[in-house]
Amino acid sequence: MRVLVIGGGGRESAIAWACKRRGHDVQILAELPDSPVADLVIVGPESALIAGVADRCAELRIPCFGPTAAVARLEGSKGFTRTLAHSLGLPSPAFHLSSSEAEALAWWRGFAKPIVVKLDGLAAGKGVIVPEGEAETLAAIRELVEQGPIVLEERLVGPECSLMAMCDGRVARPLPIAQDHKRIGEGDTGPNTGGMGAYAPAPVPYDADELTARFIQPVVDHLWEAGAPYVGVLYAGLMLTDDGPKLLEYNCRFGDPEAQAVLPLLIDDLAELALTCCNGALGERRIQSRGFACTVVAAAEGYPAMPIPGAAIEGDLHDWPDAMVFRAGTDGAMVTGGRVLAVTGLGNDLGTARAHAYQRMKAIRFDGMQVRGDIGWRSIGAGLSSYAAAGVDIDEGTRAVDQMKAAVERTHGPAVLRGVGSFGGVFSLAAIKDMDEPLLVASTDGVGTKVELAARLGKYKGVGMDIVNHCIDDVLVQGARPLFFLDYIASSKLDADQVAEVVTGMAEACEVAGCALLGGETAEMPGVYTEGSFDIAGTLVGLVDRAQMLPRGTLEDGDVLLGVASNGPHTNGYSLLRKVFAWLPMDSVPAGFYCTLGEALLRPHRNYLPVLGAAIDSGRVKALAHITGGGLPENLPRVLPESLDAVVQLGSWPIPPLFRLVQEVASLPIHELYRTLNMGIGMVAVVAVADLTAVQALIPEETWVIGRLTPPPATAPGRQVHLLPA
Repeated sequence: MRVLVIGGGGRESAIAWACKRRGHDVQILAELPDSPVADLVIVGPESALIAGVADRCAELRIPCFGPTAAVARLEGSKGFTRTLAHSLGLPSPAFHLSSSEAEALAWWRGFAKPIVVKLDGLAAGKGVIVPEGEAETLAAIRELVEQGPIVLEERLVGPECSLMAMCDGRVARPLPIAQDHKRIGEGDTGPNTGGMGAYAPAPVPYDADELTARFIQPVVDHLWEAGAPYVGVLYAGLMLTDDGPKLLEYNCRFGDPEAQAVLPLLIDDLAELALTCCNGALGERRIQSRGFACTVVAAAEGYPAMPIPGAAIEGDLHDWPDAMVFRAGTDGAMVTGGRVLAVTGLGNDLGTARAHAYQRMKAIRFDGMQVRGDIGWRSIGAGLSSYAAAGVDIDEGTRAVDQMKAAVERTHGPAVLRGVGSFGGVFSLAAIKDMDEPLLVASTDGVGTKVELAARLGKYKGVGMDIVNHCIDDVLVQGARPLFFLDYIASSKLDADQVAEVVTGMAEACEVAGCALLGGETAEMPGVYTEGSFDIAGTLVGLVDRAQMLPRGTLEDGDVLLGVASNGPHTNGYSLLRKVFAWLPMDSVPAGFYCTLGEALLRPHRNYLPVLGAAIDSGRVKALAHITGGGLPENLPRVLPESLDAVVQLGSWPIPPLFRLVQEVASLPIHELYRTLNMGIGMVAVVAVADLTAVQALIPEETWVIGRLTPPPATAPGRQVHLLPA
């Protein structure tokens, strides 16, 4: 079959590739010639459709896979699309079409919610502004309304996906769902682009047929009944919100770079499939695909604002068995446009496809080349719901002791009689003479898989502080003050510098808390721990007079839950976090962050003794719950009697950016999310309503009333935690 592809970008390169591999005679032209010689025309860019290429093909009686100019208004006018979607009852954001600044401002102020501002017509990807705050919204409206009619839309929140369906005028059949990466920077930061990569099929919690029936088939039916059958690809950009999928936009052509990811997966002959659509004969046919694809785009220096052409492209541009190159802004030797080329890797799973894509991209080079290293990173979190280890050389151990000894001894006071180098630490308990009934409170814990991240980034001091502070908080919730701490470090092969840094972190945390680092053990276990990994654990012993022990037996209905902020995940949830962020570089700064991702994840566990000591000493704190593994749902019951439940009001405290990103990316139900991570609350104090103001005044930072105690239902057991939605 003679196939003419209209366009000249990466998408058209992928369309041509898909047709050529089935033996078709394919030609790519930027525009439709006056007398085309073809058995089938496939139109790539939206501008050609709106210019009437399909209408011209109809006059020439050449089958054209692409809608007429009238139907292409679905993409050419956002206001038309929004009005149509509303009339068909399709789940969509609230919107308003306006041609004047005054009218637009009036609607926005009356709407009183965050919005997106869009030019009504085509704008080459530059007609959409997502403003932050009132000043940016005002500026966006004023900027775009000068260029023509605008559409104001409710700003939706959630992951996006691209649903493309082949349509024959009456029937729509979906292609594999894709997800793309619009931002120029890793971690989805920086300016919007035409797309820096995509992958398919995307792990979204909806079936492609279900989404097609909801968002595409109703439009196809409507246009058929209106006498304007839709023939071509109809692309629905969807946002998967907490209220379900909602329509962002329609495009009347294959997505770019989604086409580069989706078309290589097809088992069907694309040209034959397109011709079937042109003939209105899709019927009950299902489109078949196999495997996974990951597409990575290489962009020119200066893209997207001002791409700089002229750089020479070096390396191999030929296809490999599991990876192909789709050319766009290049003449084959030099950079001529913004998005220069795309590489698509294939595999039986997304990880393999991704590896093939990046391996292939490494063989291509040009000056100023921009390639995101995190394509597909969000896919890992889209199905996760749950959560590994370490070793020593005697000489290296001795060197480690020498390096850490000074830091350890700074924690020693008169009560330490024997410490580093002894067979066992010795601690004087003379202080208990001042107590009526002294109690020793002990806590043993570990840092979990946070150590893997520390090893990968080569930052060890923080996890030393983690283990000490975690144990301090575990005895603090029982009213105890720390006396001494004992550590245990194990690794596959002892690294003196690493061990010294970990123990120095422990010593610094002990020094702040007035706690002695009394001793410890370092174990080298090759064959037990994987190379380069390590693990730490520790035991802390604290002291409390029985009369001051927490929780008190005075908890009652109506007592308030006072939340104290965490400063990160602390030491829990890292198996989940490491998987969620596996493909996002640790040195990236995601949107809303004020530090790198690695720094945010490795921030040491808080020590709540300086924060809560005065409040505890006041006697007004009835109970404390340390929010560790199990989160709020699993830790609050540990301080409750059988006669009480806890009600936690979600939304009553600010969720830090790291946890908001995890909530956005991972597909965990709310209860599972709050059972895995602390979500910004590291400690909860239970106080009487009458004592709330006094207790808050004794805490030197902002706290939040996050809930209350209440009797359980008559037919249910007590000590349950109920999470109320925001």
